[in-house]
Amino acid sequence: MAYQRRRQHYYQRFRVVIPVFSAVAAALLFLFALLSFLAPSPVETDRMQLKRQQTTISVHKDEAIEHPAFRVPRDGGKLGRDIWTSRNSEHFYGCSNSSNKFQKAQVMTHSNRYLCIATSGGLNQQRTGITDAVVAARILNATLVVPKLDQRSFWKDSSNFSEIFDVDWFVSYLSQDVKIIKQLPSKGRKPLSAYNMRVPRKCNERCYINRILPVLVKKHAVQLSKFDYRLANRLDTEYQKLRCRVNYHALKFTSPILAMGQKLVHWMRMRSKHYIALHLRFEPDMLAFSGCDYGGGEREQKELGAIRRRWKTLHRSNPDRARRQGRCPLTPEEVGLMLRALGYGSDVHIYVASGEVYGGERTLAPLKELFPNYHSKETIATKEELQSFSSFSSRMAALDFIVCDESDVFVTNNNGNMAKMLAGRRRYFGHKPTIRPNAKKLYRLFLNRTNMTWDVFASSVRNFQRGFMGEPKEVRPGRGGFHENPSTCICEDSTAKVEKNSGPRKHGKDNTTKRNASNDEPDVDNEPEWVEMDDDDEDQNDLADKGTFNETFADYDAMNFEDPDLEEIISD
Repeated sequence: MAYQRRRQHYYQRFRVVIPVFSAVAAALLFLFALLSFLAPSPVETDRMQLKRQQTTISVHKDEAIEHPAFRVPRDGGKLGRDIWTSRNSEHFYGCSNSSNKFQKAQVMTHSNRYLCIATSGGLNQQRTGITDAVVAARILNATLVVPKLDQRSFWKDSSNFSEIFDVDWFVSYLSQDVKIIKQLPSKGRKPLSAYNMRVPRKCNERCYINRILPVLVKKHAVQLSKFDYRLANRLDTEYQKLRCRVNYHALKFTSPILAMGQKLVHWMRMRSKHYIALHLRFEPDMLAFSGCDYGGGEREQKELGAIRRRWKTLHRSNPDRARRQGRCPLTPEEVGLMLRALGYGSDVHIYVASGEVYGGERTLAPLKELFPNYHSKETIATKEELQSFSSFSSRMAALDFIVCDESDVFVTNNNGNMAKMLAGRRRYFGHKPTIRPNAKKLYRLFLNRTNMTWDVFASSVRNFQRGFMGEPKEVRPGRGGFHENPSTCICEDSTAKVEKNSGPRKHGKDNTTKRNASNDEPDVDNEPEWVEMDDDDEDQNDLADKGTFNETFADYDAMNFEDPDLEEIISD
């Protein structure tokens, strides 16, 4: 009985609980249905997820505001100086006249001595040979035969001297310094033949007198072949001034070349009051020789490696080391960034003198984006106008030379012969701005530019480029190649001398460069005004050790290559 009563009691309680459970279950079902109705669709869920991601990105962006943002401005900013002129340039001028002690050619020249010269390389390499040939003839007291231009080199130009330079002007202008004839005289019925020989590179006065003069006295006519950089950098003052008279006054292009060159200059001036001329050497052969890495990956390595294998004398170099030493030509984009940092905005017109650019339009695109007003002789002149020049590399190079020389600012991404020749010429004729990249310092900026703001980058560029802008006295007299720094032929006027003597002393042994301990870079306020440049071979190691090696590219002119084509590709 007791069991039945308990069972009945549980049953009664269960009957009471069932409705409660039913009510709770119904409530849960209703709540679930309500939530299902209010829940977003799968598409909306995706949108919400994307929104959350965007919110996260926005947060990251907000956080990134605290970090550098490298954004290149379109304008050059306000620098507080004229970017189209060199400071104090009006106080300096070219002075290459001979002194009264320099005897006339009629007195010094021996009637039975004839010096013939066979130049090598491209236009500017040959120009150095012609200039030095006149001085060599003067040292030997010999009559100079109009030099022969190299017609079989890599550049494959069949032009002779009179088709590039005004030969009559050349002969007459130098008539008081050296006797010059157009061809060897005849000996009886036969023309006099010249004894062929070579002279060492950077041979000084004593070298010519000891090596060449005895042969010249015996043979009466000597031809010096492959004549480029065969005269020492340092010579007597009178010989240095003669070099300047030849290079800056006697060597004048022919009338057709001058006329076309001036047309190109005129057309550039019609486009803008000022313009920059850029000598851009970024040819595949040049880059293959440099051994540098330009970010093209495996494809670049294969292409440039195949070119390098043409010359067995080339050994693979360390790209990082070459970059650190400043031996890599700047890329077109790097040149553009450097110019923008120096104050040149996107409205500036640029004339580009270059050969085949590695990578073509793909490589040039960043430069053109920075400077849309991009020109070359092919874009501002018609094919018909260039027809008489286009088949001759030296004549085309002469046109570029004229436009670059007449430019308000000249820029180079290398330090080859044309860059050196124009740097010296622009110093001589008024110190027009001539920008050579301080590649040894700039490479670190280009490598890490995304980790800094534009203002920091631009300020650093301007700091590193001090002494590389073609301004007066930025290079110590006598330093560097004479064709690049003809200091013997540049004089100061009395105003500059008075200001210099009355002002605080800037130079001297006590004026050393202080280093910033945090970044190991020079303190701008304490940096010496004068910058050292590499000189003769024996000086280069010393300069490198002192941290004053001021070459943008290796001094290939001082190297001896077994392959002549390679030397000509690199050095011009």
